[in-house]
Amino acid sequence: MAKFYVESGSLRLIVDAADARRAALWTVHRAMEHILPTEEEELDVDNLPEIEPVGSMVLGDAIRLSERGFDNEDVTHYETLDIVSEWSQLMQALTRMENELRTV
Repeated sequence: MAKFYVESGSLRLIVDAADARRAALWTVHRAMEHILPTEEEELDVDNLPEIEPVGSMVLGDAIRLSERGFDNEDVTHYETLDIVSEWSQLMQALTRMENELRTV
């Protein structure tokens, strides 16, 4: 696994991952953990709260990843919305699989 230095908005995170895209997905997952309700809490989709910064974990429009360190020009760049969309699809797939396993 490689070590990636991830920057997006005010977020700075060091992630071990097989590749940059997986590091970006893990970064979004870590950021969303602080925003979304836990499993025990029920999500009321009709009354979603405004998403506010939680601590210093605020994603920007892009996610920049480097294997050389923070503030480096040698980066891989992803649009945050693309990664959030992919993360959401992965979470939906996991939820479906969990639900199917419960019915077995």
